[in-house]
Amino acid sequence: MINFRFFSIAFLFTALGMVPNIANAAESPRPNVIVIFIDDMGYGDVGFNGATVPKTPNLDQMATEGMKFTDFYVGCAVCSGSRTSLMTGCHYQRLSMNPVLFPNSDRGLHPDEVTLADMFKAAGYRTACVGKWHLGHLPPCLPTYQGFDSYWGIPYSNDMWIDPANRIADDVVIREGLTLADMKAGHKAKNVVPILRNEEVIEYPADQTTITRRYTEEAIRFIHQEKEAPFFLYLPHTMVHLPLAVSEAFDNPNKTLITNAIEEVDWSVGEILKSVKAAGIDNNTLIVFTSDNGAAVGSSLPLRARKSSVYDGGIREPTLMWWPGKIPAGSVCAEVAASIDMMPTFSKLCGGTLPKRKIDGKDIWPLMSGAKDATSPHDAYVLMHGPGTVRSGKWKFYPWQEGKGKQNRDTAKWKPSPDPVQLYDTIEDIGETTNIASKHPEVVKRLHAIYDAHVAEINANQRPTCEMERPANALSPERPGGPKKRAVKKK
Repeated sequence: MINFRFFSIAFLFTALGMVPNIANAAESPRPNVIVIFIDDMGYGDVGFNGATVPKTPNLDQMATEGMKFTDFYVGCAVCSGSRTSLMTGCHYQRLSMNPVLFPNSDRGLHPDEVTLADMFKAAGYRTACVGKWHLGHLPPCLPTYQGFDSYWGIPYSNDMWIDPANRIADDVVIREGLTLADMKAGHKAKNVVPILRNEEVIEYPADQTTITRRYTEEAIRFIHQEKEAPFFLYLPHTMVHLPLAVSEAFDNPNKTLITNAIEEVDWSVGEILKSVKAAGIDNNTLIVFTSDNGAAVGSSLPLRARKSSVYDGGIREPTLMWWPGKIPAGSVCAEVAASIDMMPTFSKLCGGTLPKRKIDGKDIWPLMSGAKDATSPHDAYVLMHGPGTVRSGKWKFYPWQEGKGKQNRDTAKWKPSPDPVQLYDTIEDIGETTNIASKHPEVVKRLHAIYDAHVAEINANQRPTCEMERPANALSPERPGGPKKRAVKKK
């Protein structure tokens, strides 16, 4: 009897430029995988990294039951670049992605690139994205063109606006006194964004006070619906990006809005964990929790700087890995790991296959599983974002002078070093306060050469983004005039 499922999966691998390893997929049980990706949450915003305000009991319990990564890096200090790296295992510059896309951007992630969802889908998984996408808001760059069976969420940052080119669902819910005629006439305002289901606008404007709760409900619905088969759930939260918003249950007037928003995200994580346990699939489910970049409003302490910076406060994130019985409970990993590593690591665990084209990530399962003497697979982790940086072992190197440019905004509380480059010992000086480049010229020379070689290799091997499809009669997507970022209060 012909196994048509085998041939359909093999065909999908071939179409994506991948070579299947069906035998490997069948040799061991494959876990469900959930990635929870918070927006703008800082290293110091969580109890498991020492925060006392806000309270994060669910994340702290997840740390008790799983592994905390203390030196986990993302691929960019802002939104779209970071999500590109997570989804593809590639530095975002390799894929020619802009650090931040807007509703008036005309290009997005190329569908020819293999995403995590593509890889999981080809391996026989059900896939869903619930939350903020931000890799292209029109076909063919939406999640449903990138390996996801379904999508529900805000397609970019919540401080943006709607593109009139987005297709409107027949059952669209229109709120705040607006009408369908207003939408068709091109209504848009800053901080007023749509909710999409798959490729259509189903609600406008999104009620941001309910968005964390509704993402959670959609995610739980998917978990229970697909609990009998392997699934991949990507849950990129909108919060705690500005404008901040919380539901009535978390609108505590005695706390700051950022504290309330973080505590609601913590609640959401707790609900996901509860649903996985209630479904009886906790022993076969891997959950990864991290953030896309450093704090915009909250705390990145004890790290230096915040969102947008390549100092550690902008790119070193609060991170947990949870898989009962497979990841040692209450463990801590201080080795360098990164979001680009998710692609090769998940591929190994799910029986998937990596893309034929070059990626930058490495398998970190030995770290996650607590293998004896496991070390970082990165001799050097290089980021070209902004003026650039290199992390190698305990060393953090910057090929530029301290005190120059916006990288130092609100962080230069001490006299900058006159040295033309920067070097910090991240173990002795986690806050990167004392530039010791002049004391270690051999380290500087080695890391500068690594950085230059990385830049040259990326520039020589860039791949294109994809032009998004706009209907011929679509109105302009240009940025509207309107208020600056504001906090959204509950209605």
